[in-house]
Amino acid sequence: MEKILVDILGISSTPTSGGAYTLILNEVDGKRRLPIVVGSFEAQAIALELEKIKPPRPLTHDLIKNIVEALEVSLTEIVINDLKDGTYYAYLIIDNQEVDARPSDAIALAVRFGSPIYVSEEVMKEASFLQDEEGMEADFIKEELVNSKLEELQKKLNDAIQKEDYEFAAKLRDEIKKLQQ
Repeated sequence: MEKILVDILGISSTPTSGGAYTLILNEVDGKRRLPIVVGSFEAQAIALELEKIKPPRPLTHDLIKNIVEALEVSLTEIVINDLKDGTYYAYLIIDNQEVDARPSDAIALAVRFGSPIYVSEEVMKEASFLQDEEGMEADFIKEELVNSKLEELQKKLNDAIQKEDYEFAAKLRDEIKKLQQ
C-alpha cells in the first residue's frame, strides 16, 4: 500500500453536522486535502494538543500516551487506510504491530507523540480534493460556507416572520434563493 504523508491544516466547526467538526489533512508534498468529520471531544483533544494547552488532569488521549510510554513502547505512525460507506478506518503502528483505531483517536494520539500521519493513496484518490491555483479551498469548503450562510439566513427569516417584519423577510427570502442557485 502506498502511503501519503499528511499534516493537519485545520479544524473547523461543521454547522450542518450537529456539533461535529471537520478536520482537514493536507498532503505534505502535494496539493490534495482530505476532510474528515470528527466528534467534538476528539476535535477538542486534537486542538488542545496543537495549541499546546495542558488541561489540569489528563484527558483520555493523554492517559493512553502515558500508558504507552509506561510500557516502554512507542507509537511509530498512524495510517488512515480505508474508506467504506463514508466511514474512515485507521490503525496505529505500536512497536511494529497494527492496532485498529478510529482516525480521530489515531490523530489525537499522533499529535501527542509527534508521530507521522499517513493516508493510503486509495483513500486520497477517493476522498481528497485539490487546492486551486490561488490557494483557495475547493468546492467542499465553499459548499460548507454556503450551507452555513443558508442556515444563518433561515434563522433570520424565521425571526423576521415571527416579528411580522415582512419587508425584511422578503429580502432574506430572495437572498436565500440566490444562494440556493
